[in-house]
Amino acid sequence: MDIKTIAIVGGGTAGWLAANHLGKALLENEQLSITLIESPDIPTIGVGEGTVPAIRQSLQSFGISETEFIRRCDVTFKQSIKFVNWLDKDTHGQQNFYHHLFDMPGSALQDLTARWLANKNSYYAGAVSPQHEVCEGFRAPKNISDPEYAGKLGYAYHLNAAKFAELLSENAKQRFRVEHVRANVQEVILGQNDEIESLVTDSAGKLDFDFYIDCSGFAALLIDKALKVPFISKAEQLFVDKAVVVQVPTANDAVIPPFTISTAHQAGWIWDIALSNRRGVGFVYSSKYMDDETAISKLDTYLGGRLTEHQHRVIPMTVGYRERSWEKNCVALGLAQGFLEPLEATSILLTDFAAEFLAQRFPSSTAQVAAIQQRFNHVMDYAWERVVDFIKLHYCLSDRDDSPFWTDNRDPETMSEELKRRLGQWQDFVPSREDFFSKFEVFDLENYLYVLYGMQHTPKQKQTSIDLEPQSSALQQRLNIVAKQLAGELPQHRDLLDKIKRYGLQKV
Repeated sequence: MDIKTIAIVGGGTAGWLAANHLGKALLENEQLSITLIESPDIPTIGVGEGTVPAIRQSLQSFGISETEFIRRCDVTFKQSIKFVNWLDKDTHGQQNFYHHLFDMPGSALQDLTARWLANKNSYYAGAVSPQHEVCEGFRAPKNISDPEYAGKLGYAYHLNAAKFAELLSENAKQRFRVEHVRANVQEVILGQNDEIESLVTDSAGKLDFDFYIDCSGFAALLIDKALKVPFISKAEQLFVDKAVVVQVPTANDAVIPPFTISTAHQAGWIWDIALSNRRGVGFVYSSKYMDDETAISKLDTYLGGRLTEHQHRVIPMTVGYRERSWEKNCVALGLAQGFLEPLEATSILLTDFAAEFLAQRFPSSTAQVAAIQQRFNHVMDYAWERVVDFIKLHYCLSDRDDSPFWTDNRDPETMSEELKRRLGQWQDFVPSREDFFSKFEVFDLENYLYVLYGMQHTPKQKQTSIDLEPQSSALQQRLNIVAKQLAGELPQHRDLLDKIKRYGLQKV
């Protein structure tokens, strides 16, 4: 039987990303229709969302103007995550921070890394990329004369999630013929083979489709409530399970960091994301090691005693993912598929990755489902497990011992076998490209190096400065020159945003 009708249940970023990916990939099939069913009663969770550079490729492929996106979604550029106080403050002093940059150094990375390991007289990120100096100077990653989606350095975005969903919605409906129904799903009806047969809604009646995408968030109306797919908890590896979130208005001329700030505390960390008109701040913590009252009090201290001036809320976080993302005639995406703490902006990343992967291999008939389903579930399982490992890496490398939260995170029993294997190997050798053999590694060599050596991890085997001369010395000198040039030539972050809003970027 041909698949001719697709329902996406749930809007928000996940639903509308899925609508754009599927709509674009299946646009030429005029016999197929895509309908997104969105509840008019469920607000967007986000208080300032972070992304990774892959989102640029998706937005450009959808035909969305970067200028319009920046103007409409309170967008700021994100070139890095700046990790503050993730190591012991007494040991590492005032310079206790590092950048996980979005710039990928390329072929020079191996030599620059070896040189840094031999000397360790600067920040690792600054030794391998000019972006470190650009970030610390609060510079933008591009000029107003650079084309849309292109820049001098790698970048992603911070954005207003509600406005982003609205922009994605308009694009999907106008470019890709996606139909939009506002209704609440009240009942999911299963057929004889336990596949989803139809949805009963409060305002649109009974709706029948051939295939269903569950983007209903934590409610997981289809994959959980109807199909009963088990949830794999990762709470034993990733401890944080709550967040106090708040939006803080900022002045029109306030300096905007071109990076997310992630500040570690006694039982977790704080995200601080600056949009063009406000900051989204979240105090992320583990309820096993800190109660709500203490978390709220510490967030108040972080905000200079001004938390009561703004509305805040406590959000529970169930950390893990579905045992099977694709079950019967239903695929779960976004929060319905799973959730890991927001340390590396993995929510939108995994949603975008999964939606694109599904769209590129979407079955045209039910006869194709079994084989594609098996492949999809295998890839998603691998991707989720490797993201869990990468997030855990930040905690288990820390030498903080000011609370049981940090010492317990170093317990090997809280790490996966794969992470323990990799860390054991990297005790003796510098990570190499060959250590990341799968193209479905969501985080690759450069990402690991920025975190490993930002956290002062040191392998036993390292080259001496004699081994590195003169090639690496010349590389380092060229990098330092480029860093100073970019830090001097690139505009201040807010200045560029103001120019984009006024003049726009060049079309590609």
